[in-house]
Amino acid sequence: MTVTLNSGCKINLLLNILGKRPDGFHELETVIQPIALHDEISFRKSSAGISLRCDNPALPLDGTNLIHRAATDFLKSANLQSGVEIQLIKKIPIAAGLGGGSGNAATTLLGLNELFDHPLALSQLHKLAAVIGSDVPFFLQSQPALASGRGETVQPLALFPALHGVWALLIHPGFGISTVWAYQSLVRFPEAINSRVHRAHELIGLLQNGNLTEAGASFYNTLEIPVLEKYPILKLFQEFLREHGAKVTLMSGSGSTTFALMPSEDEANELRNRFNAQFGSQNWTALVPI
Repeated sequence: MTVTLNSGCKINLLLNILGKRPDGFHELETVIQPIALHDEISFRKSSAGISLRCDNPALPLDGTNLIHRAATDFLKSANLQSGVEIQLIKKIPIAAGLGGGSGNAATTLLGLNELFDHPLALSQLHKLAAVIGSDVPFFLQSQPALASGRGETVQPLALFPALHGVWALLIHPGFGISTVWAYQSLVRFPEAINSRVHRAHELIGLLQNGNLTEAGASFYNTLEIPVLEKYPILKLFQEFLREHGAKVTLMSGSGSTTFALMPSEDEANELRNRFNAQFGSQNWTALVPI
């Protein structure tokens, strides 16, 4: 028996850093939007051990891979002696701020739970997910969400009327950005690391009212402050996208992916064509419905 699942990703419509926690993590509030871009992961039982294969040679296949870690934690928590073979087909860029690795980990928990006939309750999967990584619990469900704490507390939300029919242009410049570096760099920006609270609820309210133009100014990402300083090409991308009609442009997570929101697929495609004409087609781009 083989279980095959799509493993999704996300964009952060808002990422607001509220301060440093005693445990070393950062307190935050973030509004997360799932997007229709997926890896594919297949799971099959084996006699022993964890075998992970991937079509992208840049991805590690040992315990540093979140899929491998999720599988290890699942088998131990479910008290299973069996092994598993896992095949990953990678379509989401690596170290892109899109949560591809976190989505892979959550999908592994869900896939193995299905493969082994659901030995763990969803609450147990959430506990495992929160230990693996702050973004992982979000991917155990499929709705937009408000996440708080260090990101592990997830409150699913209804679809946003303001994003109905909207398309996102995703742009990845071919290099990744370390999440650890991005957060550590905030120490140079004390005004950013203690941002005002409730930005997330303000944005959610505007998106629920159905007007993307009014909501546009409330999209926010604290991590843009250090990242755009070090990588000014991303700032140039955003300026160009806004000048050519983007209703919103923002970096997702710790980057390096920037997204632009457009009212329709045709307008998003036209924006991509203009972007490629200006900056060249060597950047990875994708058009996805919101």
